[in-house]
Amino acid sequence: MSKLVIVESPAKAKTIKKYLGSDYEVVASMGHIRDLNPNRLSVDIKKKFAPKYEIIKGKEKLADDLVKLAGKSDYVYLATDPDREGEAISWHLAYLLDLDLDSTNRVTFNEITKTGVKNGMDAPRKIDLDLVNAQQARRILDRLVGYKLSPFLSQKIRKGLSAGRVQTVAVKIIVDRERKIRAFKPEEYWSIDAKFIPKGSRKAFPASFYGNREGKIKIENGQQAQEILDAIENEQAVVENVKHGKRHKKPAPPFITSTLQQEASRKLGFQSKRTMKVAQELYEGVEIEGLGSVGLITYMRTDSLRLSEDALDAAEKFIREKWGDKYTPKEHRHFKSRANAQDGHEAIRPTMVDMEPSKVKTSLTNDQFKLYKLIWERFIACQMAECVQKTTQADIAIKDYIFKASGYVVEFDGYTILYVESKDGADDEKESELPPLEKDMLLKVKEMKPNQHFTQPPARYTEASLIKALEEYGIGRPSTYAATISTITSRGYVKRESKTLIPTELGEVSTKLMEERFPKIANVKFTAQMEQNLDTVEDGKYEWVQLLTDFYGDFDKTLKKAKEEMKDVKIQLEEDKTDLICEKCGKPMVVKYGRFGRFIACSGYPDCKNIVKIVNKIGVPCPKCSGDVIARKTKRGREFFGCSNYPDCDFVSWYEPINEKCPQCGAVLFKKKGKKPKFFCNAEGCGFEKEMPEEE
Repeated sequence: MSKLVIVESPAKAKTIKKYLGSDYEVVASMGHIRDLNPNRLSVDIKKKFAPKYEIIKGKEKLADDLVKLAGKSDYVYLATDPDREGEAISWHLAYLLDLDLDSTNRVTFNEITKTGVKNGMDAPRKIDLDLVNAQQARRILDRLVGYKLSPFLSQKIRKGLSAGRVQTVAVKIIVDRERKIRAFKPEEYWSIDAKFIPKGSRKAFPASFYGNREGKIKIENGQQAQEILDAIENEQAVVENVKHGKRHKKPAPPFITSTLQQEASRKLGFQSKRTMKVAQELYEGVEIEGLGSVGLITYMRTDSLRLSEDALDAAEKFIREKWGDKYTPKEHRHFKSRANAQDGHEAIRPTMVDMEPSKVKTSLTNDQFKLYKLIWERFIACQMAECVQKTTQADIAIKDYIFKASGYVVEFDGYTILYVESKDGADDEKESELPPLEKDMLLKVKEMKPNQHFTQPPARYTEASLIKALEEYGIGRPSTYAATISTITSRGYVKRESKTLIPTELGEVSTKLMEERFPKIANVKFTAQMEQNLDTVEDGKYEWVQLLTDFYGDFDKTLKKAKEEMKDVKIQLEEDKTDLICEKCGKPMVVKYGRFGRFIACSGYPDCKNIVKIVNKIGVPCPKCSGDVIARKTKRGREFFGCSNYPDCDFVSWYEPINEKCPQCGAVLFKKKGKKPKFFCNAEGCGFEKEMPEEE
């Protein structure tokens, strides 16, 4: 009896085939096999938003092959990913292969291990049409917004622009933060930082000014700070109160999709798209020496903190054997998921606890190893004993003024022996260790230093903090964060500067237009409510066509009104203006956007069709002829550097030259980026190089 199992990717197919054996044929659909045509709306609004699906271009032969394989098989199992999108892919495959939707042919694997695959195959079910309809509603909703709004934005702002339901709100969140930063007015304040030495000791410890015995005092200017310093000069410092305590720190929960993306950004410097690509590889299976293809982690698109009892038992055994009983809690630690979590899958964890990162390092790519190590350590740490710290807080009096000192020592390291979660904004604060202090102890003042400060505006978003914000607002789903951030940066609404995300003028202008003309689309709460509505469709409590009907009526009226009221309006971006004057007609030249990127054209088009190429000079003279070195790109998008006098001058380099000569031979130095960025000389026989600060 022949059985056919269809999954999405060849890597996943290879891993599953190993566990199922020769009775099964396992093939890949290469993701979606049917979808809406990308060149038109493909939704019949008048016929209850009926989608017009078709075989994706280039997959016609694959579709025919799947039909033939299914025809030769006694049974077909649909084993696509265990989420909404995976359910929809199975539904499309069922349509293509003419499978009975009442048949129990849908199987899912939370982890691609021998146990995970067996459990999945032992529990086949029907295709969940509520999941499918929730995905259809999302797909059609996004298609309606994108295909109706994009032409409007292109006409009013810039040709080629696109709009998206979730991306609009993501850009708005970044724009709103930038507005707050601009509107921020810093306020001056001062601190007084002191260092004290207990009598009989040589070691100083720090303390900060707090106020007086009546309460906290805010020092608003330098004069006030100096008055306090004058009042306590040459006065005796005495320990007025000492409080000892213990602090128990619990480990962070295991990863869900959003926290994995955040921590990979903070600890590894991975962009969310890169994180999800590598996580997909670890889930689907990688070749491990001596074992073959193995799925190393559970499904990576999840918002649930649930962990299986088998996994918890395995973690407990591993921790006890490696670190001993004192690092093993008395009972398993469970974590509560957010109220609106889907809870369809476990949290992200290693599939086999004893598969330590060091054991598989040689079988993994550098990215795979880093991410697997992060996931493995986070999971093991979440089941380890708490970290216990002995804390000390002391009040130090000088006349009527109070200084406060605080510190801790680690009594038991617990889970921190393995892993500590990173934080946004700054390095983890480290309190100083305090010497033994007792009430009425006299102290020597070693230093008393006033410091001027100014309040700081809110920080710009990083990928990590934006994902956190999207999750807290309820915008998008775990699987959409990476794609959303990639879209808004690649389309020029947001730019990266170091690790921060900053709105471009295009992002700000388009956000302002959306706020004024489409307030619901640009509204965070409305978009979050739409996500909840989609969840309700998934629960079978909201008919998906009704959801689209409820949305589209108001949206269509708003769009028609905006088109009518702005029919003669064209918004000119400052970044599209230039200082150039057309040599043919004398009108200003402006930046335009075409199929092959930016170019400069006469603003008098179509009467004047003068066009000038944009040359990206890097401000460095050509090493061969002293012309301008310009940055260029190959057809595949790789950057290289060449002379503006080409073809008369043939200088070309993959590395960027700089305005600095080699101290050994006098040749031009070049810049090499990477893990260890450096300046180097490529003159024959020289070999000079020096380190440079790593660029973000």
